[in-house]
Amino acid sequence: MNTHPSAQKPIFSYKKYWAKRFGTAPFLPTTRAEMDELGWDSCDIIIVTGDAYIDHPSFGMALVGRLYEAQGYRVGIIAQPDWTSVDAFRELGEPNLFFGVTSGNMDSMINRYTADKKPRSDDAYTPNAEPNKRPDRAVVVYSQRCKEAYPGVDVMIGSIEASLRRIAQYDFWSDKVRPSILINARADILLYGSGERALIEVAERRAKGIRLKDIRDVRGTAFLIQHGKTPDNQEWTEIDSTTVDVPGKVDTLLSPYMEYSPEELAARDEEVKEHAKPVVFMSAKERAEARRQARHQQVVRIPSFEAVAYDPVLYAHASRTLHLESNPGNARALVQMHGERDVWLNPPPIPLTTEEMDYVFGLPYARNPHPSYGNAHIPAWEMIRFSINIMRGCFGGCTFCSITEHEGRIIQSRSHESVIKEIEEIRDKTNDFKGYISDLGGPTANMYRMACKSHDIEKNCRKLSCVWPDICPNLNTDHSSLIELYRKARSVEGVKKISIGSGLRYDLAVESPEYIKELVTHHVGGYLKIAPEHTEAGPLSMMMKPEMKKYDRFKELFEKASKEARKEQYLIPYFIAAHPGTSDEDMMNLALWLKKNNFRLDQVQTFMPTPMALATTMWHTGRNPLKKLSRSSSKVDIVKEGKRRKLHKAFLRYHHPDNWPMLRNALHDMGRDDLIGYGKKHLIPPTQPADWVPPVKGASKAKGKQGQAATNSAANPSRQTTKGKFQTARTAWHPNERFQDAPKGKTAGKSSPQAGSKTGAAGKATGAAKRGKPKAR
Repeated sequence: MNTHPSAQKPIFSYKKYWAKRFGTAPFLPTTRAEMDELGWDSCDIIIVTGDAYIDHPSFGMALVGRLYEAQGYRVGIIAQPDWTSVDAFRELGEPNLFFGVTSGNMDSMINRYTADKKPRSDDAYTPNAEPNKRPDRAVVVYSQRCKEAYPGVDVMIGSIEASLRRIAQYDFWSDKVRPSILINARADILLYGSGERALIEVAERRAKGIRLKDIRDVRGTAFLIQHGKTPDNQEWTEIDSTTVDVPGKVDTLLSPYMEYSPEELAARDEEVKEHAKPVVFMSAKERAEARRQARHQQVVRIPSFEAVAYDPVLYAHASRTLHLESNPGNARALVQMHGERDVWLNPPPIPLTTEEMDYVFGLPYARNPHPSYGNAHIPAWEMIRFSINIMRGCFGGCTFCSITEHEGRIIQSRSHESVIKEIEEIRDKTNDFKGYISDLGGPTANMYRMACKSHDIEKNCRKLSCVWPDICPNLNTDHSSLIELYRKARSVEGVKKISIGSGLRYDLAVESPEYIKELVTHHVGGYLKIAPEHTEAGPLSMMMKPEMKKYDRFKELFEKASKEARKEQYLIPYFIAAHPGTSDEDMMNLALWLKKNNFRLDQVQTFMPTPMALATTMWHTGRNPLKKLSRSSSKVDIVKEGKRRKLHKAFLRYHHPDNWPMLRNALHDMGRDDLIGYGKKHLIPPTQPADWVPPVKGASKAKGKQGQAATNSAANPSRQTTKGKFQTARTAWHPNERFQDAPKGKTAGKSSPQAGSKTGAAGKATGAAKRGKPKAR
């Protein structure tokens, strides 16, 4: 097996498949009739996806499909098939090579359920936002249907859903640990992470006649293997990491008070000689290189599925081990036993170079939904059609977020030329373009081209974050290339305005006041989203988020730059309720901070445990995987009970009368009656408004959401919308009177300071509907 980083080929260096002669399709075919129009008798690869087919690089099925098309393969798309029958999976016939299965740009469970496990009423990735167009655990269902449709066919699974379930993982919706997705999906191979290189390598081998189940040496892949065996029966050094608190080898000492026979002494000498090694003098650099070379043939055995399913400490230990083995420069293979089989994970994929990123994003995308959808409204498409993804990856390491586990910590950036070309394509190809680019970003707005100052240090690093608890001194935080890109983009003919919609890492931005000035002067449309997530040290340490002094410094620079630009602009901070490690007092202090700073949140959501996230490990085990674990490790305060979760949400919406009764009781129990009163120093008043009526329980179930809204609005005048008074689903207005009755023509973002709150990992508001990925933190 050769998974050494130096052995990885550039993605555009592979020989093209014979079907390249068919050329480029205007859209990848979704029906037999479309295949006939292209002159195809069959598909080489068929992609099954839980999303509507939109031919744009922000949508996984299009990116993978066009990448395979560029290699010469005939690629078909089966989008949102009827999973209740096998017939839909036979629509395009049996693929010559394999099925590629994805749930879509979002995990299907997060797409379908809220943080309170309630079914969502819409789906941003479906025409007209229609819900229930994909099943729960879509990858498993689709993969099984493919196998049922054509027994013996090869199936590859991927996407964020498969990627985050590659080993045994806690499942929030069933409240139990589930095995690797490979077990139930019955797939032949799993691709995880940014997998373009693996996609092409696996397809080329399959085209040569090698079955997917026999491909065992590609980075970024996982597969099942008989327990105790190694891929291709090659030599591997297994590192046992299945337990904690185990002492090392203890040599028996000779007692000075006993007499030993010559045979016993000779036997001991032989034992010592057997383990003795000659002393070799090496420099520190040589020792590091020797260790790194040895790691390429090492595999770490983490606790088995059966062990982690019932032992919280071992689950936390396995999670910590997986995250420590995530740097492509030094990560080792991992193996986890599932019954009589092992799940084998090869090391993570090598990040794409700038040239390779340009190649992937420069493929001939139609940049529109498939014509079969007609004029249907697809919210995810509407949100991203004028935005551009300029980079991948995130080295922030926020524990509630799964970006790092999927895209990696190393930033992969496109060139200026590639980004400018895409802006021109949007201008020339995308319908209804009026000159406004909604975003130049990625998982974060301002990590573009940032990297470790030393490649040697980077490939040896095992830190979980480059910016926590403080910015690493080896990290290059230069924003000059990003500033230059902004300026070039603004100068493109036909472009009137470029906004930055991705979340900003303000702890990095404060390292470049010039960047903040550029951003505030030209790219903020009245408000800017940032995510401190909390104000208290305890929760922030569990999130791996910076201290609030970084926020205060950024706010100072932001307001200064806004004043110099003669603009009235505001920050929108986002917060998480009920994150692991958050006490009731922490939430009370956050509420006091919100009131002090005149923020009023409207709709809020609580932390949602998503597969593989470190915060999910805390949630499930009550342990902190950020530190080395033992049986005696201290526990983390977890907010699981429904009453406490509601209380934490209520603190975020301290201003709403519906929450005052609960908050009064909580403050009384906490001994903080001093916060109940009518003064500025008080959090809530001692009485309800005279016109207040308690929310109608059960109205949402009986009448639906509209019925609930109508019932409460009629019963409670404080909930009614009056002419000239803005109300939104996600924001609330500053209490200043001048913002209560905004003149016509003013928009929410340009007239009022607001604040928001979103789920902890990848909920609906996490921006998977923005370029198909979670929002930055």
